Amino acid sequence: MSNLMSQARSRVPRSAWAAVERARLSVVPVRRSRAPRMPFAILVSLVLATGVVGLLMFNTQMQQASFHAASLQEKADSLTAQRQALAMELEALRDPQRVAQRARRLGMVAPSVPAFIRLSDGRIIGAPAPATPEDAVPIHGAPAVKPSSLDPAPLVITVHPRDQRSGATSQTGRGGTNGATAPASEGASR
Repeated sequence: MSNLMSQARSRVPRSAWAAVERARLSVVPVRRSRAPRMPFAILVSLVLATGVVGLLMFNTQMQQASFHAASLQEKADSLTAQRQALAMELEALRDPQRVAQRARRLGMVAPSVPAFIRLSDGRIIGAPAPATPEDAVPIHGAPAVKPSSLDPAPLVITVHPRDQRSGATSQTGRGGTNGATAPASEGASR
């Protein structure tokens, strides 16, 4: 084998052989040093603390936004109610009956016979006459009549003075008002 090696050395230039010698594997002693654990632990702690603080800030911001939205909704509801109240008041002020009553209190009367002016030639059509309070049209209509089915005849029970003094009871054994009873024929008919 040494023969083979010597032949190989003679054929290969010296510089190449030196490179092969340097490239040979050798056993490296094992180092027993570990990577420091403290910087890693600090890094993990900082990441966790930053995450917790970030979540708390996000949650607080969301709560504040929720409270602000609730207060804005309450204000919107209040303004909507106020707008509806004002619209109802405006409708009450625009009511024709109210306007007519107010005009009458101011002494205004609708004309009984109106007259018109034709704008093309300025001619008056009709016989104008001043309005008087006697010509006023009644504002209030006839009162509403209650239907007879909603207004039944009253039920009248006659009490005889003789029954009140004696404290008599009816035939069924029950006493009436102040001991008085209605006649049997009257109670059966109603």
